[in-house]
Amino acid sequence: MTIKELLDMGADTLNKAGINESRLDAWYLLSYYMNMTRNEYYKNPGRTVTDDEINGYGRLIAEREKRKPLQYITGEQEFMGLTFKVNNNVLIPRQDTEMLTELVIKHAEGKRVLDMCTGSGCIAISIAKYAKALSVTASDVSRKALSIAGKNAKDNDVKVEFIESNIWDNIDGQYDILVSNPPYIASDEMKRLMPEVRLNEPHLALYGGSDGLDFYADILKNISGKIVKGGKVFFEIGCSQAGRVSDLLEKYGFKDIKTEKDLAGLDRVVWGSLV
Repeated sequence: MTIKELLDMGADTLNKAGINESRLDAWYLLSYYMNMTRNEYYKNPGRTVTDDEINGYGRLIAEREKRKPLQYITGEQEFMGLTFKVNNNVLIPRQDTEMLTELVIKHAEGKRVLDMCTGSGCIAISIAKYAKALSVTASDVSRKALSIAGKNAKDNDVKVEFIESNIWDNIDGQYDILVSNPPYIASDEMKRLMPEVRLNEPHLALYGGSDGLDFYADILKNISGKIVKGGKVFFEIGCSQAGRVSDLLEKYGFKDIKTEKDLAGLDRVVWGSLV
């Protein structure tokens, strides 16, 4: 069997399993397993593959066939031009969240930043890498997630303080900026998630209560004394939640509340300043 035939076999298997972009995923897995660039592949697509290569690549294809996310198979995901380790203890960083991160970076110079529900640490680490923040702290209730985040901070050569905490339980001091991409999937939406998400990504980081708003409310109702006057809060939201999250911000003393849309034109970030 040639390497081209191996790739064709992988793509065909994923296509039959109903995987979107089956050939692209088959290529990513081949590139990952063989440590091969496209140029290297095209130089000799007729190269004969060994039995070990067939079996090894086949195991990866079988994992993807069962709807395991590509990123959990390769163990990494790119975000903000940085590479992050990921496993099923953390959400896979999404491009939509880059928009939230870029917005915070514009306001973070000289500021004390807290990233709550940090997961893989992608937001906090990117802020520490690209903004001249005074300090960056990140918290999460999951010790396993914080272990991954700590490794990512080390790999990306940034200083972030990590705190194991359920919302504000173990958070001391005051911050100028709070940023959070909290769990915000509502009960009825959980059932409609793609199998890759529903069956693999941690429900702890997805489920936001019956209406998806539990974490926004819990963060804001105990925010007094944690954010300085004039400080800012930035939330990633579900595309139908802008109005209700804006109302919560207003209820707890925030003004100049704004909604930002993602590249698809959907509401994605709500932010405001504490009066």
